Amino acid sequence: MSQSVKELAGILVATVLVGDGLLHTYWATGRRWPMRDTLSLAQAVLNINKTRAFKPAILVPLACLLFCGALIVLARVHSLGIFGRLVPGPLLQLGIMVVAIGFLLRGLAGIVWMLRLATSRSELFYKLNFIVYTPVCLMLFVAAVVASF
Repeated sequence: MSQSVKELAGILVATVLVGDGLLHTYWATGRRWPMRDTLSLAQAVLNINKTRAFKPAILVPLACLLFCGALIVLARVHSLGIFGRLVPGPLLQLGIMVVAIGFLLRGLAGIVWMLRLATSRSELFYKLNFIVYTPVCLMLFVAAVVASF
């Protein structure tokens, strides 16, 4: 596989991770876009009727984790400056595989939800999961695996 394909795959994965991290950072400020309130957001994103998942104490560490994942991916595919030189390549490759496994697990959970084992088809979450969340996670799993080698 060519280096440019690996780099593009890595850039795709890192871009989504940064975007997701920014969204979680935004939610940590108390904003609830694209929904009207925390309960609607929790139902659409997590399929739960609890609002405590959108507290800064949960969102900020999650955003940091997403940003770190993006940094690891970019360091592996681009040998980013001192970070890319200080951290051994195999360790960065392991980091990308952890990111890939995270996407795979979310994708597999999404398949379970698609089969209506954990949600009904009438819910917004079911539709978002079917159209966006699961396909994107499975695509990013493949992209992360490609970027790791």
